[in-house]
Amino acid sequence: MRRLILLRHAKAERAQPGGSDLNRILTDRGRSDAIRLGAYMARHGLIPDQALVSTSKRTRETWALLSKAFSNPPGARFEERIYEASPQAILQAIQDIAPTGQTLLVVGHNPSLHQVATMLAVSGDIDARQRLKEDFPTAALAVVSFAIEDWQGFDFHGGRLEHFVRPRELEAASD
Repeated sequence: MRRLILLRHAKAERAQPGGSDLNRILTDRGRSDAIRLGAYMARHGLIPDQALVSTSKRTRETWALLSKAFSNPPGARFEERIYEASPQAILQAIQDIAPTGQTLLVVGHNPSLHQVATMLAVSGDIDARQRLKEDFPTAALAVVSFAIEDWQGFDFHGGRLEHFVRPRELEAASD
């Protein structure tokens, strides 16, 4: 069994005219959401063995803040392929992961991360899948499990949605 955690970066500054999208940083709310999300993940045992993180500043900052909640945070691999990626590029990055570890975290961007999450979650809680289809805001987290031996066997079919949480639901989430 493998578990994939898909996380959209936390709330970031708006792009500035002439500024680099890659260099946008988190807002105060984004920092707060990332910290609360890390606490939620730790409390629910959603600790990754490995992390694939986009090379943007906002994804790196999201990872740095949320990983502080883990007693032994895993190493992160910063992947250019995840920035402005197609769903297929994200799939390829996941398949290229070494076959160690059961849980992989991908920290990336919309719209591709939302597309990947909706394609993967073919079973699981119907209400959670419907909420996932409707919206994947900043700092949204989707956890999808697969009955596969290693990441090379991973594809866009057969995933079961275990968790879907958005920042506004973090305080109310108790299960």
